[in-house]
Amino acid sequence: MTEFKKTHGLSDIDELCVQTIRFLSLDAIQKAKSGHPGMPMGMAAAAYTLWTRHLRHSPANPAWANRDRFVLSAGHGSMLLYSLLYLTGYDVSLDEIKNFRQWESKTPGHPEYGLTPGVEVTTGPLGQGVANAVGMAIAQKYLAARYNRDDFALFDYNIYVIAGDGCLQEGVSSEASSLAGHLGLDNLIVVYDDNHITIDGQTELSFTEDRAKRYEAYGWYVQVVGGDGDDMEAFDKAIAGAKAEKDRPSFIQFRTHIAYGSPNFQDKSSAHGSPLGDDEIKLIKKEFGWDPEHKFSVPKEILEHTRKAVDKGSELEKEWLKLISEYSKLYPELAVEIQDAQAGKTSVEVKDVLSKFEAGGSIATRKASGIVLDAIMPNLPLVLGGSADLTPSNNTKFKGAEVFSRKNRTGRYIHYGVREHGMAAVMNGMSAGGLLRPYGGTFLCFADYMRPAIRLAAMSGHPAIFVFTHDSIGLGEDGPTHQPIEQIASLRAIPNLVVIRPADANETAYAWKYALEYCDRPVALILTRQGLPNLDQKEFASASNLEKGAYSIIGQSNPDVILMATGSEVHPAIEAHNLLADDGIKAQVLSMPSWEIFEAQDSQYQESVLPARAKARIGIEAGVRQGWDKWLGDGGIFIGMSSFGASAPGKLCFEKFGITAGAIAEAAKSKI
Repeated sequence: MTEFKKTHGLSDIDELCVQTIRFLSLDAIQKAKSGHPGMPMGMAAAAYTLWTRHLRHSPANPAWANRDRFVLSAGHGSMLLYSLLYLTGYDVSLDEIKNFRQWESKTPGHPEYGLTPGVEVTTGPLGQGVANAVGMAIAQKYLAARYNRDDFALFDYNIYVIAGDGCLQEGVSSEASSLAGHLGLDNLIVVYDDNHITIDGQTELSFTEDRAKRYEAYGWYVQVVGGDGDDMEAFDKAIAGAKAEKDRPSFIQFRTHIAYGSPNFQDKSSAHGSPLGDDEIKLIKKEFGWDPEHKFSVPKEILEHTRKAVDKGSELEKEWLKLISEYSKLYPELAVEIQDAQAGKTSVEVKDVLSKFEAGGSIATRKASGIVLDAIMPNLPLVLGGSADLTPSNNTKFKGAEVFSRKNRTGRYIHYGVREHGMAAVMNGMSAGGLLRPYGGTFLCFADYMRPAIRLAAMSGHPAIFVFTHDSIGLGEDGPTHQPIEQIASLRAIPNLVVIRPADANETAYAWKYALEYCDRPVALILTRQGLPNLDQKEFASASNLEKGAYSIIGQSNPDVILMATGSEVHPAIEAHNLLADDGIKAQVLSMPSWEIFEAQDSQYQESVLPARAKARIGIEAGVRQGWDKWLGDGGIFIGMSSFGASAPGKLCFEKFGITAGAIAEAAKSKI
């Protein structure tokens, strides 16, 4: 191992480390017979420089609260990250590197949050990592403003991102980058891997705008580092400049070469997503003075050098723990807040501050949600809210809320602008730190814009709370473009997402209680625009039963028919019960606010709510039928939507589409 090309600004041992990253990546991808070799080869030197000279982290404790965050937004280049994690001493072994992309390995094709130590967020869907990083940057700014004191910088970390052409082309990164510039998030540094190549070929095929000027227009501090991706002195200087910048996030456009060092694949799109082949890898290794026959070779001196990160990180964490110990003596209440948040606890018992609504009134559940937030949010300093430019409609801004801005980092309300997708992805980044709980609102119909980020929240277990108002044809005159028909079903189709559609104000209160106390997966709250009667908690079963997912609003010892409904449709179901009672038909009425919670109950409870002996089951929801057959069983009837809505007053829409008490009663009679 005597001949290798020198990279400007790296010592001999550093150069060996960079080559080790490249060859580990190549060998793992070749063994897996799939993967993306081009990006790890092109960005190896820059990533190594970032990790060894700038990144403050603790491989022995990837969850250290004051670590710098590193996000590989270009998640297809995952072997770059896995190589770094292994070399610097994280719990990722060489065997895991050899097991790349295989069943139950810690090294999946794209980085997965919660699976691999050191992976901050799940990336791969391009652009999501950039937006997640904006959320992380917001979180750091808020935590620092709330907890840092003179001589006690508990939270002073930076967020580093490696992004590619695809990340910058995806709209979600544009939404989030625009927001980051507006907020002046100077703790955020994005390194753009400018290799001029996309899957289809040269970036000129579809991407000719001036990216540097675009980010300047967003309000970022922009640096362009040219050359061949091997000038680490210039790159190191750019990172240092970005860290020193105040009031602006930083964008470093770094010219690289995909599959750097490959005689036959450098600067070719074929290097993006396919193994280079054994013969090519041998040529590359020979070119750099390595034994072409050796695979997964990690010289002893390399590990001795890179594993210094373990002791260095442990020392950083030790200093921080000493700092927080002293802090606890001077600021005990704030220290307890931090400890409770790390343990997943809310700072108060939510039930003790929960709003209660008296029977007799009528209120939209979106408005009830706002009243609940007014009551609980002053007691929950680590819950941050927001809306995608629909604050008055979503009722998401609580009384006394200050706006988070570049001038006020203690604000707990974020104006996301009309950036629904960006909002959801930013919320995921805020959640990923484990201390903050974000919620953000928009119309249910626009959940479609957010779906990729909601899916990743569910996959990762981020406890974000997605507030969706204007939940059905009941919103009325705005018409079918804004009337969600299939959205509830599409959200229920996402594994690990809890969907809650409350039937009245008190169910809405308990929906918030559940969302805030249940901390290991995201929740979607589905709320009405139109007013709904407040159910009498003495006459009907208590709304606290929402925490079981489904319950009998009106029970029967031996029902003839079961009327199952969610949200606003619970009320015509109750009216239908009364109509059927006049004819001597016993109807059990169920409120089913959350199928996911109900499915988690034991079979005995489920049978008590949905007895098999009933002659008929009828499902009622102002949405599509998809998913309801599980509860309807054979011969069940569904009353809902089979088409898009219409522009008309909400009440008339329900009548014209046949979602009425009379229609429910007639359907029940047809089955008795």
